[in-house]
Parts: sequence; structure tokens; C-alpha cells
Amino acid sequence: MSHGTPQEPSPLLSTTRRHFFGQCGVGLGSLALGSLLAEECAANVEPPDPSNPLAPRAPHFAPRAKRVIFLFMAGGPSQLELFDYKPKLQELDGQVVPPSYTKNKRFAFIKGDAKLMGTRRKFARHGQSGAELSELLPHLATTVDDVCIIRSMVTDVFNHGPAKLFVNTGTSRFGLPSMGAWLTYGIGSLSRDLPGFVVLQSGPRGPRGGNPLWGSGFLPTAYQGVPLLPGPQPILNLANPPGIDRAGQAEFFAAVRNLNSQRLAAVGDPEISTRIAAYEMGYRMQSSAPELIDLAGETQQTLDAYGAEPGKVSFANNCLLARRLVERGVRFVQLYHTDWDHHGNKDTHLGQPLDARCKETDQPAAALVKDLKARGLLEDTLVIWGGEFGRTPMGEPRDLVGRDHHIDGYTMWLAGGGVRGGQTIGATDELGYNAVDDRIHVHDLQATILHLLGLDHLKLTYRFQGRNFRLTDVAGEVVPKLLA
Repeated sequence: MSHGTPQEPSPLLSTTRRHFFGQCGVGLGSLALGSLLAEECAANVEPPDPSNPLAPRAPHFAPRAKRVIFLFMAGGPSQLELFDYKPKLQELDGQVVPPSYTKNKRFAFIKGDAKLMGTRRKFARHGQSGAELSELLPHLATTVDDVCIIRSMVTDVFNHGPAKLFVNTGTSRFGLPSMGAWLTYGIGSLSRDLPGFVVLQSGPRGPRGGNPLWGSGFLPTAYQGVPLLPGPQPILNLANPPGIDRAGQAEFFAAVRNLNSQRLAAVGDPEISTRIAAYEMGYRMQSSAPELIDLAGETQQTLDAYGAEPGKVSFANNCLLARRLVERGVRFVQLYHTDWDHHGNKDTHLGQPLDARCKETDQPAAALVKDLKARGLLEDTLVIWGGEFGRTPMGEPRDLVGRDHHIDGYTMWLAGGGVRGGQTIGATDELGYNAVDDRIHVHDLQATILHLLGLDHLKLTYRFQGRNFRLTDVAGEVVPKLLA
């Protein structure tokens, strides 16, 4: 499914070529082989329909998941307070970290001679799987056997904005497509009346990095994420201006479509297709969006399960909206909740602010997993929970208790969508510093997410500025242990 310029080879083909040329030298025979391989690759291409860029398309192979809900905890949750209890860290609390751990390491704020800090939180084992969780996650504990906990995540970037870009786009640079954009570009959407990729936000502010986190980069803008706003007007400029009725608007759209179609036929610019599709989607969303965000049809039992309050801006409401979105065929829903950046300042420390973030998110996230399961949706809906990185085993010497950014071993969890629940994968060392068992890089996670949706991350490419790009850049391997 290498779209863009169909005649161009995928990165996998490029790797094959480099190996072949390295063994035999670059000659006419090598070039001929490369040309044949490129033609074979191009024969399997299924480009998007220009008139309907979000129409469903066949994946590379049978998928286990049809849709994704990514619960993004912006700021970097502390795995040591939530998921990864370390008796040795408790024992060495207050001592300077051994130099062997910090040699040649960089941190956002602290120095390598910072002191180790144990957690003040209590942990216990839950479920048949015996997963060890903090007292701050009592609701997740009730559904832990449906969840796969990864304790060995690693990333490359230790500052918030670039690290969020890295998780979402595969690079720390601006301008590349986000995961949701790649996914909807690859297999389209199951919804006709809503965007294929929707973004919901809660918390005291927006995530660092902003719109590029859900942008389409060099892909056509039909695939970018669409933020839904709270209130009766979830999309800006969606309502008709005064004096324009439905019939008049339909006539206007028909005239604009004709003009855009003529221009598309003349120049072939895919952005004109995007413009046509956006007008038509906006017209349909005038009916579908208000119905979507109206929670009045939900039972009180469901509202209570999530902790949702109609009309309120909250992570709980957004989790319930996420379920409603995937029910209506939206392919990728991403929820951003801030602020998990617990350094030790007045409003960002590991005491009451961490309590508040967990209280805001634990019940709704667990309710979402249970609700999807009860409705028969969890089996083919992939739920992901995590942030851009974790927190250091060393404390950060500020006014209150906090930790710095940490990239060498942190925790995320997944549920549903072909993931084998009831297991904990990977481990960090006795101080919680380095991932030592089943190390899973961000690119590995991205490759596995695409695999669960029936997409080969090596083949989902787009030709731009003379080379093929993909979500996983030049790395990433599917993690078999994650798969059911």
C-alpha cells in the first residue's frame, strides 16, 4: 500500500537494493533487478479514490483491529508511582545514583548526581494475572486481566514537544504525518458522516506540540485529525450563518463542487479532492456532530460508570465520546489529557496533583475498556494508554516531591484489538532505570499498532521530496508477545 507515486519502491525494497548492490556492485543487472522489483511492488498498490479519500480500503492482510482509541497522558506519567514498584529503589532512597547508570546520559533538568527516590505509594497485585498496580489505579485494577502492561518502553527524545511528536509521527521534527493520518491514509475510515481521525482534549491546557501532533504532514489534508470542541458547536464554522437555510446551502455546495471538480480535472491537485470532501463532510456533520456530542441518550448507569457529566469538559466525557465515535465508524480517536509533568513545583508534583490526574483518568479509562467489552467492540478496538516518556528514579530537587523526564524505561498499557490481555511484558532493572527485558522502542510499538490493523509498516509509505517516508522511519519491529 505504497501510495503517493505508485512507481516508487517501498523502504523494504530500498533495503533489498542496498543489500544486493553491496554484494554485487552497482551495474546494469542490478538496476534491471531494482526496476523489476519496483514494478512488482507497484502492482499491489491500491491508491485512495480521489473523489472519496476516506473511503474504506483493504489492508495488506487480515486485521485484528478495526479502530484505535489512544488515551494520551501528556507530560509523562510516573511509572514508579503507578506501575513499576522497586523494592531496591525503596532501600536506596536518598542515596546518589551509581555513576554507571548516568554516564553519558542527558536529562531535561537534573544532573547525574541526583539522589534516588523511592515512591510513597502502596502497591498490590490484582486479577488472575497478578498484575502489580499502585493504589492510585483502583479502577484499572478491576479490569487488569483485559490489559497488557508494557514496563519496558523506551524512546529517544527527552523534551516534551519533540517527544510527543516522536510518539505520534515517528520523528521529533515538525512536518511529518501523525499516526492517525497514516492509518486513515492507509485504510480509510468506516464513517461517512464524521471525520476518520478525531482529537479530544481535556486538562488545564493543550499538549505541547499542538496541531502537528495530529497533522497530516505531507499527506493530503483529508487525513489530518479534526479536534472536537466542547459545547453545542463542536466544529468551528459548522453552523449556517444567519439567513442561510438548508436548501440554499445545498445549492451553494453544488455550485462549489462543480467548480472544484472542473479545477481538479484540469490540474489533478489532490488538495482539491480534499476541499470537495471537506465541504461535503461539513454538510453531513451539521446533523451528525450535534447528535454525537449529546449524551442525553446514555443511561444514568453508563454516565455513572464513566463519571461523565453531560455538558462538562472532562476526560470522562471524552472517553464516553470516544466510544460513541468508534461506534459510528471513526477509525482513530485520540484523547489528550494534561498535565502529568510532575517535576516538584507547586501545581506539578507527585502529591495532590498526581492524585488529581489519576482521579480524573483512572475510572473513565477502565470504564471505556469495560464498556467496549460489554458491547462486543473491544475485540476489534485497540485501546492505548501512555505518554511521551516516564520519570526518573532520581528525585528532582525542587520545592516539592517530583521526578525528571526519563526515556530509558517507562510504562504503557494496551487492551483489545488483538492484544493479549492479562500479561505484563518487559522489566526495568532493580532501580527502575533501564529497560532490561523485552525492550520495546516507540518504533516497535508503532509497527505493532499498524500490524494489528492489517498494515505492514514497511510497505505503508509515501513518496515525498525524493524519498519514501513511513511512520516508523527506518526502524521498528512488530512485538509478537503483544499479540493474542
